[in-house]
Amino acid sequence: MPQSTHYHHLKEKWTVRHRQLQKNLLEKHADSLHWLSQNSKQLMVSSLGGLLLLAAPGKHLLLPPAASGHEIAASLDKSVFLSSDLSSALPEQGTPLTPEQEKNVIEILKRNFGLSISAEENEIRLERNYGRIGAEQHLARYPGDTMSTHFDNEDDARRYWSSGMAPGLGAWGYFVHGQQMTQEDVQREKYYLAIQTFLAPGYNQNVKKFSEFLRYKKMLVVNPDNGKAMVAVIGDAGPAQWTRKHLGGSPEVMHYLERVDGAHVGSVVYFFIDDPENKVPLGPISIVK
Repeated sequence: MPQSTHYHHLKEKWTVRHRQLQKNLLEKHADSLHWLSQNSKQLMVSSLGGLLLLAAPGKHLLLPPAASGHEIAASLDKSVFLSSDLSSALPEQGTPLTPEQEKNVIEILKRNFGLSISAEENEIRLERNYGRIGAEQHLARYPGDTMSTHFDNEDDARRYWSSGMAPGLGAWGYFVHGQQMTQEDVQREKYYLAIQTFLAPGYNQNVKKFSEFLRYKKMLVVNPDNGKAMVAVIGDAGPAQWTRKHLGGSPEVMHYLERVDGAHVGSVVYFFIDDPENKVPLGPISIVK
């Protein structure tokens, strides 16, 4: 057997064994892990993170709530591996990706989410695909849309009302362009990103081409610290460069990704999704591997 083949064979066997050992550990101590997830994120990072030897220093691994110990173990197992892989592939927060880092991150995301993603389509790419995200306000979906008409249920109103409504429209105006608001219109505003489209290489030389392509373009956005991911659309342009943030997220996007303004602001990775038949739904997306 050639040396390189033998090496990869052993590496694959060790990876499988490592994951099985981790799974057994997580299942055996599921009750304790659930308590940790509810009571002490910092304790979990320092003890469990060190025990599993998977996460880079300073990365936060958050246990999702689950109904049973097996579900907790399965969910944590996937998010831990994703966070670990991204931690190894990413530079310091806010630093642009090199071509090699970009390639590695794309492969990691494809493997975990089963989507066709890329940093460039139709000879269009963004200025960066890794940057600091900040909170945006709700956007008017149609003329006369207000905070009083914006929510479909009391839970959403209670959770997201405080974000308020932006005084202006999104980069492409109202989300509703027909006679009636569709569910797609609702989802686009609910799960939108504000991207610095104006910084994309070549934008000023062909504004129309870039604007038509980027309008409601689907994006995969991932918080590398906890593995949470969202399928969103580019619904606005921004934020301004002086904010020192590279993109913004709707209140719903920020809440799910656990990226909030203030002390917990942090970076996310985001890439184009190739979905010509519009089959990829907007909203939270789970790891599939």
